[in-house]
Amino acid sequence: MADTAARLYLITPVLEDSSFAPRLAEACATGAVAAVLLRLAPADERTLTNQVKTLAPAAQEHGAAVIVTSEAKADLATVAARGGADGVHVNGADPAIVREMRDRLKSERALGVGAIRSKDDAMTFGEAGVDYLLFGEPRPDGSLPSLESVVERAAWWAEIFETPCAAYAPSLDAVESLAATNAEFVALGDAVWSHPDGPAAAVKAAAAILERQEASR
Repeated sequence: MADTAARLYLITPVLEDSSFAPRLAEACATGAVAAVLLRLAPADERTLTNQVKTLAPAAQEHGAAVIVTSEAKADLATVAARGGADGVHVNGADPAIVREMRDRLKSERALGVGAIRSKDDAMTFGEAGVDYLLFGEPRPDGSLPSLESVVERAAWWAEIFETPCAAYAPSLDAVESLAATNAEFVALGDAVWSHPDGPAAAVKAAAAILERQEASR
């Protein structure tokens, strides 16, 4: 169970190129972002690596770890290593694939897993040595699980298991209830990038919610 306030984990839109770097830097310049998941559109390994090389510093220079994911057939372990990312994220993968990725990344880079269908799957991935699990993120068709189900899943995991988890907040209004689960991270996507006052304002608002909740414990 987490003893400190949840930290923020940002998830980018699917990125076709490196033009998102300024917005990423704006969000991370707040200093409140622990990690960023770069969702890269399918491309060849060289293209993906060059994207990471351009995008990663926008987050890393402000203290945020950069994790990469893509539906591409490219070797993400190699993309992360050559691009200078801090880790790799895989979705709903076969546990054997997760274990293989863990072996390849060794302890040098983080490994996360999302698109987790069941509690049994979550436990299997935890046993495979991942560094975190992500609950509640948008499905490929853009739909979302209910907030109640994500709160239940994150609270269950955080209470029983030591492996950190991130719980996805579809809006800033959901941050408080997800942080109350004792999840180590609250993940935000569109709520940050579509905020009318810009990404930095959204991050600051979310961070303020987490700080208030920690102070009230």
